[in-house]
Amino acid sequence: MRAVPPAGTHGGDGVAVARSLGLDPADLLDLSQNMNPVAPDVGPLVGRHLDALGRYPDAREATALLATTLGVDADRVLLTNGGSEAIHLVARVLGGRVRSEPEFGLHPRGSSGPVWRSDPHSPTGRLAGRGEVADVWDEAFHALATGRWSAGREDVVVVGSLTKTFACPGLRLGYVLAAPDVVRRCAGVQPHWSVSTLALAVLPDLLRGADLPRWSSEVARLRVHLVTLLEDRGLRTEAADAPWVLVHEPGLRERLAPHGVLVRDCASFGLPGVARVAVPDEAGLHRLATALTRMDADG
Repeated sequence: MRAVPPAGTHGGDGVAVARSLGLDPADLLDLSQNMNPVAPDVGPLVGRHLDALGRYPDAREATALLATTLGVDADRVLLTNGGSEAIHLVARVLGGRVRSEPEFGLHPRGSSGPVWRSDPHSPTGRLAGRGEVADVWDEAFHALATGRWSAGREDVVVVGSLTKTFACPGLRLGYVLAAPDVVRRCAGVQPHWSVSTLALAVLPDLLRGADLPRWSSEVARLRVHLVTLLEDRGLRTEAADAPWVLVHEPGLRERLAPHGVLVRDCASFGLPGVARVAVPDEAGLHRLATALTRMDADG
């Protein structure tokens, strides 16, 4: 059996794993990435805006629309090339440290400065309690966990990932939500034309089609089915509010991958023997069930 490449610091290694196993990437169910499992296909929307490829990006209109959606003034929003760039820009401008480990790998690990916290927390998936305090909140999965764009905290910095909410990581859409001076400082170190014209053109259609309450309700329903499916196979799970479930089963990634399902090994979070399984849609649940049956047959 061919070896499965180790997991990176976050999702996105599905193609490499499929090729290493001699599989067509299209035949791999990638549950190492946490995307909205019920988001509409973005392909038709992208197809309507291909003429944008002939223009340089101008983010002003899309920024104003996102600000309206978030309920804030436009000078408090900076569109970014995915959530990872939002994290990078804020970390470069403000620095900081995580409140405690484990925490998302891209957050800064300084010895001082603003305290960072993901909400829902990565990797545990738990939403922050009312008394929890941080200076920078990573809300990449907040919409899918709560049905609301943001927790609406005052006097904090928020980084977000629209590509998670709309399941379109190739478009690279994220944002910084902060006081105007912090937004200006982040914009000052952001590369020119960071967000593509195509992504900016598609964003209004994405926002118009968003149905956060329904999506978060569907994610919660599918998460229950995922937990049942895993526990019926004797696997110990840990589920909370996020679009994923933790599974305490050493070697699960390596055992599932040959059957066409990829999950995330959480060793890089400091959680050896734990896998993170993204919540799939109904078809994905069926494929996972088949893969688990075959895995059990292998012994």
